[in-house]
Amino acid sequence: MKYRNLGNSGLKVSEIGFGTNNFGTNDKWPFHMGASEAATLIDAALDVGINMIDTANVYGTGKSEEYVGKALKGKREQALIATKVRGPMAEGPHGEGLSRKSIFHEIEASLRRLQTDYVDLYQLHWVDKDTSIEETLRALDDLIKQGKVRYIGCSNYEAWRLCETVWTSKSLNLNPIVSTQPAYSLLDRGIESEVIPFCEEYQIGVIPYFPLAHGLLTGKYKRNQKPPKGSRLEAKSEPYETANFDLIEGLEKFATDRGHTILELAFAWLLSKDIVSTVIAGATKIEQIQSNAVAADWVLTGEEVDEINKLLEE
Repeated sequence: MKYRNLGNSGLKVSEIGFGTNNFGTNDKWPFHMGASEAATLIDAALDVGINMIDTANVYGTGKSEEYVGKALKGKREQALIATKVRGPMAEGPHGEGLSRKSIFHEIEASLRRLQTDYVDLYQLHWVDKDTSIEETLRALDDLIKQGKVRYIGCSNYEAWRLCETVWTSKSLNLNPIVSTQPAYSLLDRGIESEVIPFCEEYQIGVIPYFPLAHGLLTGKYKRNQKPPKGSRLEAKSEPYETANFDLIEGLEKFATDRGHTILELAFAWLLSKDIVSTVIAGATKIEQIQSNAVAADWVLTGEEVDEINKLLEE
């Protein structure tokens, strides 16, 4: 496993991260993970050199953080914990959001569940239009000064909101964000028009989630065939029904011609971009974690990147 700096910070993150949004979900969800399963998967991630463990307070309504904390007991220093704040965690006017009150309450709850006294990366899960960015950033700055948070980032922010966040921190002399976490893949490139150029200019690390486009880039979904039984898109069929199989098949041929899988191509293409710090991917099996880690070994040449971009443009 190779490591990169998270944005312009000195924090070294594994090129592949492990997403835990399936931990503690309703057991009717097909990818539900219990505490013992979560511990097994986190151990597997650490074994292959993955140090970035990504969670959020809302995943499983706190259960994901709880399972991560149990799994990392006695191994805390082997991992970087990234969690998030914003979503609904309780009834009432302060049960969610990015106000000072909500953030201070939620960090304490997250630390208890994670069984740690600090988180490595605390991320604003999505925008809170009811709270000024100044109030939010001052609260995060205080958490850094208190030692409860090492670095801060955001998720699902448009380019202009990233700009507002960066310049508010700069003008008030507050600790700045070092990363942003958007949906980004070979099949979802919406951030390339504005978010990526902004991040490159200001050295904000990009942490893609959904790198496999809901599974469409795993190779398991085929044209004119129903999604496999038990697959992610069996229940949520819309991405499959609107998928561009001409592009998917072209990318798959590109990968197989070079002795790789389309899954490996999905990770390698994202990691060909210097601004990408780590790619977050979930898993339900040890084998998936291992194959995700191996994917980072494929370093695309400039010519290969040009050929892929031509496929994407066509």
